[in-house]
Amino acid sequence: MGPNPVAIGKPEASEYLPYYEKYISLVAGSDIVTQLQEQMNRTAALLSSVGEAKGEFRYAPEKWNVKEVLGHLIDTERIMAYRALRISRNDPTPIEGFEQDDYVRNAPHGRSTVKDLAEEFEAVRRATVFLFRSLDADAWMRRGTANRAEISVRALAYIVAGHELHHRKMLVEKYGC
Repeated sequence: MGPNPVAIGKPEASEYLPYYEKYISLVAGSDIVTQLQEQMNRTAALLSSVGEAKGEFRYAPEKWNVKEVLGHLIDTERIMAYRALRISRNDPTPIEGFEQDDYVRNAPHGRSTVKDLAEEFEAVRRATVFLFRSLDADAWMRRGTANRAEISVRALAYIVAGHELHHRKMLVEKYGC
C-alpha cells in the first residue's frame, strides 16, 4: 500500500471531544496513513509472539483478557472507520455511540484464537488504510456527528492510530506480551 498523496496534518482540538485527546496525543507526525500501515506491521509482530495460553490472561480480575483486548481493538477500529466512511461521504445522519463493555461482553472473541484475532486485526487495519488512503483533501476535513458530538474525518484517523498505540502499550506493560 502506497502513501496517501494528501497531507492532512494533525486535527485541531475543535475537531473532536476532549476525551479523545488521550489517543490523539500519542500520535506523532502528520502522515497518518503511513503511520496506520506501520502500526499494523508492529502490532502484527507483537501478536505473533503471543502464545495461545496468554490469550486468557487478565492482569487483574475485573480487566479484559488478552483476547478481549484484541477484540476490542478490532471492534473499535471498525466503528471508527465506519464513522469516517459516513462522514467522508458527506452523510449528515448522526451516528450513535457504542458501549465498549457491552461489545466485549457480547462478542465471540473468547472463542477465537490469538492467531485468528491477530489475522482479523490485520485485515481490518488493511481495510482502514485503504479507506483513508482513498480520501481527497475535502473528505479529510469533513465533520459530522458521532456519539452526539461533532468530529472530523482526520480526527477519526488519529483516534484509530492512538487507540491502537494505547492498547499495544497496555498489552506490553500490563499483560506482558
